Amino acid sequence: MAVIIVIIAVISLFFSRMNQVLDYKWEWEAIPSYFFFLDPMTGKLKANILIIGFFTTIKLSIWSTLIGFFLGTISGVMGAKGSFEQRFVSRTYVETIRNIPSLVLVIIFYYFVSSQFLDALYLDRWLRGSSNTIQQITGFLFARPDQINSFISAIIALGIYEGAYVSEIIRGGIISIPQGQWEASWSIGLSRQKTFLLVILPQTFRKVAFPLAGQFISTIKDSAIVSVISIQELTFQGMELMAATFLTFEIWITITILYFILTFPFSRSVAFLERKYALKQ
Repeated sequence: MAVIIVIIAVISLFFSRMNQVLDYKWEWEAIPSYFFFLDPMTGKLKANILIIGFFTTIKLSIWSTLIGFFLGTISGVMGAKGSFEQRFVSRTYVETIRNIPSLVLVIIFYYFVSSQFLDALYLDRWLRGSSNTIQQITGFLFARPDQINSFISAIIALGIYEGAYVSEIIRGGIISIPQGQWEASWSIGLSRQKTFLLVILPQTFRKVAFPLAGQFISTIKDSAIVSVISIQELTFQGMELMAATFLTFEIWITITILYFILTFPFSRSVAFLERKYALKQ
Protein backbone atom coordinates (compact mmCIF):
# COMPACT_ATOMS: atom_id res chain seq x y z
CA MET A 1 0.00 0.00 0.00
CA ALA A 2 2.84 2.39 0.86
CA VAL A 3 4.40 1.78 -2.57
CA ILE A 4 1.11 2.59 -4.31
CA ILE A 5 0.78 5.82 -2.32
CA VAL A 6 4.34 6.83 -3.24
CA ILE A 7 3.70 6.10 -6.94
CA ILE A 8 0.49 8.14 -6.92
CA ALA A 9 2.30 11.01 -5.18
CA VAL A 10 5.13 10.98 -7.74
CA ILE A 11 2.68 10.94 -10.66
CA SER A 12 0.68 13.79 -9.13
CA LEU A 13 3.86 15.82 -8.62
CA PHE A 14 4.90 15.18 -12.23
CA PHE A 15 1.62 16.46 -13.67
CA SER A 16 1.62 19.41 -11.29
CA ARG A 17 5.13 20.47 -12.32
CA MET A 18 4.26 20.04 -15.99
CA ASN A 19 1.39 22.48 -15.62
CA GLN A 20 3.28 25.00 -13.48
CA VAL A 21 6.74 25.03 -15.11
CA LEU A 22 6.15 24.17 -18.75
CA ASP A 23 2.54 25.31 -19.02
CA TYR A 24 1.98 22.14 -21.04
CA LYS A 25 -1.42 21.76 -22.70
CA TRP A 26 -2.53 18.18 -22.36
CA GLU A 27 -4.44 16.69 -25.32
CA TRP A 28 -5.46 13.26 -24.08
CA GLU A 29 -8.61 13.36 -26.20
CA ALA A 30 -6.49 12.72 -29.30
CA ILE A 31 -5.00 9.44 -28.03
CA PRO A 32 -8.02 7.07 -28.40
CA SER A 33 -8.15 7.71 -32.17
CA TYR A 34 -4.66 6.20 -32.47
CA PHE A 35 -5.95 2.91 -31.09
CA PHE A 36 -8.98 2.51 -33.36
CA PHE A 37 -10.57 4.57 -36.10
CA LEU A 38 -13.80 4.40 -38.09
CA ASP A 39 -13.11 3.53 -41.73
CA PRO A 40 -15.18 6.00 -43.83
CA MET A 41 -15.31 3.55 -46.74
CA THR A 42 -16.69 0.55 -44.87
CA GLY A 43 -18.06 2.16 -41.71
CA LYS A 44 -16.19 -0.44 -39.63
CA LEU A 45 -13.90 0.10 -36.68
CA LYS A 46 -10.28 -0.67 -37.60
CA ALA A 47 -7.08 -1.01 -35.61
CA ASN A 48 -4.85 2.03 -35.75
CA ILE A 49 -1.14 2.56 -35.23
CA LEU A 50 -0.91 1.88 -31.47
CA ILE A 51 -2.90 -1.36 -31.53
CA ILE A 52 -0.88 -2.57 -34.54
CA GLY A 53 2.34 -1.81 -32.65
CA PHE A 54 1.00 -3.48 -29.52
CA PHE A 55 0.28 -6.77 -31.28
CA THR A 56 3.54 -6.61 -33.25
CA THR A 57 5.37 -6.41 -29.92
CA ILE A 58 3.47 -9.49 -28.73
CA LYS A 59 4.41 -11.42 -31.89
CA LEU A 60 8.05 -10.38 -31.61
CA SER A 61 8.16 -11.47 -27.98
CA ILE A 62 6.55 -14.86 -28.56
CA TRP A 63 8.69 -15.86 -31.55
CA SER A 64 11.89 -14.55 -29.97
CA THR A 65 11.12 -16.47 -26.78
CA LEU A 66 10.56 -19.71 -28.71
CA ILE A 67 13.83 -19.31 -30.60
CA GLY A 68 15.67 -18.30 -27.43
CA PHE A 69 14.23 -21.24 -25.48
CA PHE A 70 15.27 -23.70 -28.21
CA LEU A 71 18.81 -22.34 -28.55
CA GLY A 72 19.20 -21.83 -24.81
CA THR A 73 18.10 -25.36 -23.98
CA ILE A 74 20.57 -26.90 -26.43
CA SER A 75 23.38 -24.63 -25.26
CA GLY A 76 22.55 -25.17 -21.59
CA VAL A 77 22.58 -28.95 -21.96
CA MET A 78 25.87 -28.78 -23.84
CA GLY A 79 27.36 -26.50 -21.20
CA ALA A 80 26.29 -28.70 -18.30
CA LYS A 81 26.75 -32.26 -19.53
CA GLY A 82 28.41 -32.06 -22.93
CA SER A 83 31.89 -33.03 -24.04
CA PHE A 84 34.79 -30.61 -23.77
CA GLU A 85 34.14 -29.39 -27.34
CA GLN A 86 30.42 -28.93 -26.65
CA ARG A 87 31.10 -27.03 -23.43
CA PHE A 88 33.55 -24.83 -25.31
CA VAL A 89 30.97 -24.04 -28.00
CA SER A 90 28.34 -23.28 -25.35
CA ARG A 91 30.60 -20.97 -23.34
CA THR A 92 31.78 -19.21 -26.50
CA TYR A 93 28.18 -18.57 -27.56
CA VAL A 94 27.09 -17.36 -24.12
CA GLU A 95 30.08 -15.13 -23.42
CA THR A 96 30.12 -13.65 -26.92
CA ILE A 97 26.42 -12.78 -27.04
CA ARG A 98 26.21 -11.52 -23.45
CA ASN A 99 29.11 -9.14 -24.10
CA ILE A 100 27.62 -7.64 -27.28
CA PRO A 101 24.98 -4.90 -26.89
CA SER A 102 21.61 -6.16 -28.05
CA LEU A 103 21.21 -3.09 -30.28
CA VAL A 104 24.44 -3.89 -32.12
CA LEU A 105 23.35 -7.51 -32.57
CA VAL A 106 20.01 -6.46 -34.07
CA ILE A 107 21.69 -4.09 -36.53
CA ILE A 108 24.26 -6.73 -37.57
CA PHE A 109 21.54 -9.29 -38.22
CA TYR A 110 19.44 -6.79 -40.11
CA TYR A 111 22.22 -5.97 -42.57
CA PHE A 112 23.68 -9.48 -42.72
CA VAL A 113 20.73 -11.88 -42.46
CA SER A 114 18.01 -9.72 -44.00
CA SER A 115 20.05 -8.05 -46.72
CA GLN A 116 22.25 -11.01 -47.68
CA PHE A 117 20.18 -14.15 -47.08
CA LEU A 118 16.49 -13.35 -46.82
CA ASP A 119 16.54 -10.99 -49.80
CA ALA A 120 18.23 -13.74 -51.83
CA LEU A 121 15.38 -16.13 -50.94
CA TYR A 122 12.81 -13.67 -52.38
CA LEU A 123 10.43 -14.54 -49.55
CA ASP A 124 8.80 -11.13 -49.66
CA ARG A 125 8.33 -11.38 -53.42
CA TRP A 126 6.77 -14.84 -53.08
CA LEU A 127 4.35 -13.60 -50.43
CA ARG A 128 3.29 -10.67 -52.59
CA GLY A 129 2.36 -13.12 -55.35
CA SER A 130 0.58 -15.54 -53.01
CA SER A 131 -3.13 -15.69 -52.26
CA ASN A 132 -4.86 -13.30 -49.88
CA THR A 133 -5.38 -16.15 -47.41
CA ILE A 134 -1.66 -16.88 -47.19
CA GLN A 135 -0.88 -13.18 -46.84
CA GLN A 136 -3.44 -12.82 -44.07
CA ILE A 137 -2.11 -15.84 -42.17
CA THR A 138 1.49 -14.65 -42.57
CA GLY A 139 0.51 -11.15 -41.49
CA PHE A 140 -1.30 -12.50 -38.44
CA LEU A 141 1.57 -14.75 -37.35
CA PHE A 142 4.53 -12.69 -38.55
CA ALA A 143 4.31 -9.54 -40.66
CA ARG A 144 3.15 -8.13 -43.98
CA PRO A 145 5.15 -9.07 -47.11
CA ASP A 146 6.97 -5.72 -47.16
CA GLN A 147 8.04 -6.23 -43.50
CA ILE A 148 8.64 -9.99 -43.44
CA ASN A 149 12.44 -9.94 -44.01
CA SER A 150 13.04 -7.33 -41.32
CA PHE A 151 10.69 -9.14 -38.93
CA ILE A 152 12.46 -12.48 -39.35
CA SER A 153 15.91 -10.96 -38.90
CA ALA A 154 14.62 -9.20 -35.77
CA ILE A 155 13.22 -12.34 -34.11
CA ILE A 156 16.38 -14.29 -34.97
CA ALA A 157 18.58 -11.60 -33.43
CA LEU A 158 16.40 -11.31 -30.32
CA GLY A 159 16.13 -15.09 -30.06
CA ILE A 160 19.91 -15.52 -30.18
CA TYR A 161 20.36 -12.74 -27.63
CA GLU A 162 17.78 -14.13 -25.20
CA GLY A 163 19.03 -17.68 -25.79
CA ALA A 164 22.39 -16.82 -24.20
CA TYR A 165 20.62 -15.96 -20.93
CA VAL A 166 18.29 -18.95 -21.16
CA SER A 167 21.37 -21.14 -21.64
CA GLU A 168 22.78 -20.10 -18.27
CA ILE A 169 19.40 -20.66 -16.59
CA ILE A 170 19.13 -24.18 -18.03
CA ARG A 171 22.77 -25.00 -17.28
CA GLY A 172 22.37 -23.89 -13.67
CA GLY A 173 19.20 -25.93 -13.33
CA ILE A 174 20.88 -29.11 -14.60
CA ILE A 175 23.90 -28.65 -12.35
CA SER A 176 21.61 -28.15 -9.32
CA ILE A 177 20.10 -31.64 -9.66
CA PRO A 178 21.79 -33.86 -7.04
CA GLN A 179 24.13 -36.58 -8.28
CA GLY A 180 21.99 -39.06 -6.36
CA GLN A 181 19.25 -38.64 -8.98
CA TRP A 182 21.63 -39.96 -11.63
CA GLU A 183 22.82 -42.82 -9.47
CA ALA A 184 19.28 -43.85 -8.47
CA SER A 185 18.24 -43.92 -12.13
CA TRP A 186 21.26 -46.00 -13.12
CA SER A 187 20.53 -48.42 -10.30
CA ILE A 188 17.13 -49.30 -11.81
CA GLY A 189 18.65 -49.93 -15.23
CA LEU A 190 18.12 -46.63 -17.03
CA SER A 191 20.79 -45.63 -19.51
CA ARG A 192 22.56 -42.29 -19.23
CA GLN A 193 20.49 -40.86 -22.09
CA LYS A 194 17.17 -42.05 -20.66
CA THR A 195 18.16 -40.80 -17.21
CA PHE A 196 18.77 -37.36 -18.60
CA LEU A 197 15.59 -37.23 -20.73
CA LEU A 198 13.18 -38.87 -18.27
CA VAL A 199 14.55 -37.86 -14.87
CA ILE A 200 16.97 -34.94 -14.99
CA LEU A 201 15.46 -32.71 -17.68
CA PRO A 202 11.88 -32.69 -16.29
CA GLN A 203 13.21 -31.74 -12.85
CA THR A 204 15.38 -29.06 -14.41
CA PHE A 205 12.44 -27.39 -16.14
CA ARG A 206 10.45 -27.38 -12.90
CA LYS A 207 13.34 -25.71 -11.10
CA VAL A 208 13.93 -23.04 -13.75
CA ALA A 209 10.31 -22.36 -14.71
CA PHE A 210 10.15 -19.08 -12.82
CA PRO A 211 13.51 -17.68 -14.03
CA LEU A 212 12.46 -18.58 -17.59
CA ALA A 213 9.18 -16.72 -17.08
CA GLY A 214 11.18 -13.71 -15.92
CA GLN A 215 13.31 -13.95 -19.05
CA PHE A 216 10.14 -13.86 -21.16
CA ILE A 217 9.18 -10.59 -19.46
CA SER A 218 12.66 -9.29 -20.27
CA THR A 219 12.15 -10.28 -23.91
CA ILE A 220 9.00 -8.16 -24.11
CA LYS A 221 10.96 -5.12 -22.96
CA ASP A 222 14.00 -5.94 -25.13
CA SER A 223 11.77 -6.07 -28.21
CA ALA A 224 11.75 -2.27 -28.21
CA ILE A 225 15.28 -2.22 -29.65
CA VAL A 226 14.12 -3.50 -33.05
CA SER A 227 12.52 -0.11 -33.64
CA VAL A 228 15.93 0.93 -35.02
CA ILE A 229 15.38 -1.29 -38.07
CA SER A 230 11.89 0.08 -38.67
CA ILE A 231 9.91 -2.84 -37.25
CA GLN A 232 6.52 -1.32 -36.51
CA GLU A 233 6.33 -2.42 -32.89
CA LEU A 234 5.15 -0.31 -29.99
CA THR A 235 8.22 1.90 -29.52
CA PHE A 236 8.58 2.56 -33.26
CA GLN A 237 4.93 3.52 -33.55
CA GLY A 238 5.33 5.84 -30.56
CA MET A 239 8.26 7.62 -32.21
CA GLU A 240 6.32 7.96 -35.46
CA LEU A 241 3.31 9.41 -33.64
CA MET A 242 5.45 11.79 -31.64
CA ALA A 243 7.14 13.12 -34.77
CA ALA A 244 3.78 13.62 -36.49
CA THR A 245 1.73 15.05 -33.63
CA PHE A 246 4.24 16.49 -31.10
CA LEU A 247 2.12 14.98 -28.30
CA THR A 248 5.31 13.89 -26.58
CA PHE A 249 4.14 13.24 -23.04
CA GLU A 250 0.71 11.84 -23.92
CA ILE A 251 2.20 9.34 -26.37
CA TRP A 252 5.08 8.12 -24.21
CA ILE A 253 2.91 7.83 -21.12
CA THR A 254 0.49 5.75 -23.20
CA ILE A 255 3.34 3.58 -24.53
CA THR A 256 4.59 3.07 -20.99
CA ILE A 257 1.15 1.98 -19.84
CA LEU A 258 0.86 -0.48 -22.73
CA TYR A 259 4.20 -2.08 -21.87
CA PHE A 260 3.08 -2.20 -18.24
CA ILE A 261 -0.14 -3.95 -19.30
CA LEU A 262 1.94 -6.57 -21.09
CA THR A 263 4.47 -7.25 -18.35
CA PHE A 264 2.90 -6.53 -14.95
CA PRO A 265 0.07 -9.14 -14.94
CA PHE A 266 2.51 -11.77 -16.15
CA SER A 267 5.12 -10.89 -13.52
CA ARG A 268 2.49 -10.91 -10.75
CA SER A 269 1.21 -14.30 -11.91
CA VAL A 270 4.75 -15.69 -11.85
CA ALA A 271 5.34 -14.26 -8.37
CA PHE A 272 2.07 -15.78 -7.12
CA LEU A 273 2.89 -19.22 -8.54
CA GLU A 274 6.43 -19.00 -7.13
CA ARG A 275 5.11 -18.30 -3.63
CA LYS A 276 2.52 -21.05 -3.95
CA TYR A 277 5.17 -23.51 -5.12
CA ALA A 278 7.51 -22.51 -2.28
CA LEU A 279 4.82 -23.25 0.32
CA LYS A 280 4.56 -26.82 -0.98
CA GLN A 281 8.27 -27.48 -0.53
